[in-house]
Amino acid sequence: MKKKEIDPETANEIKKELAELRAQLESQKKLKKKAAKPKAEKPKKKAAKPKEEKPKKKAAKPKEVKPKKKTKAEINAAKKAAKAAKEKEEAEAKAAKEAAERTPEDDLEEQFSDEQIRNFQIEKMDMDKLTNKVCEIIADFEDKGMLQSDLWKKLKLNSRDGSRLALRLERRGLISREKILQKGRWTYKLIIEQAPIKLESLVNSPCLTCTVEQKCDFENSYPEPSPLHCQLIEDWVAVDLSKKKK
Repeated sequence: MKKKEIDPETANEIKKELAELRAQLESQKKLKKKAAKPKAEKPKKKAAKPKEEKPKKKAAKPKEVKPKKKTKAEINAAKKAAKAAKEKEEAEAKAAKEAAERTPEDDLEEQFSDEQIRNFQIEKMDMDKLTNKVCEIIADFEDKGMLQSDLWKKLKLNSRDGSRLALRLERRGLISREKILQKGRWTYKLIIEQAPIKLESLVNSPCLTCTVEQKCDFENSYPEPSPLHCQLIEDWVAVDLSKKKK
């Protein structure tokens, strides 16, 4: 059999088609390979280590400044200032204490002069009799004294007149006043200084019926009659004291 001869043009076309088919096959093979092999993940880069902070250098300690020595003048001035501050503090404490202990009588004492207090009079009252009565009442309490408020109630005097009367008697030396704290309030306690003479004290006195009374004298020496060495007076005083104690 005779081979058919292919014209050159047809042969070229066939070659081209074959080349295209080969190219397609190769591209398909490459795609299959890519799909079959998973992409290997690249290892992540390690996180960078934080830089170690270098310890800061310690701040240099400030140099201790030594205090300068004080001069004598500065020392004396400091002492004077401390003394003045102490005196001021004491004066303020004293003033505060006096203010807390202040009573209406203290205000009255400042309002009136000594002369006004000594010449004080209560209207329609005999001041001599009132003075004796006050002294007799206070004398009954002896050294213990009595609250002036209790005395004013007993005499039915108001506190203003009673306080001025107490100041009057104190000026005359008949009584003394002692400031005390009573039921949370400051007031005065009155104490007798000069007890009034009572006629009762002379009852049964041996001197009233003494036969040698005219010759009796303090300057006489024993055995001449004298009150300094009289047995009758000693016996009378002893009996009187025993009665008071009872």
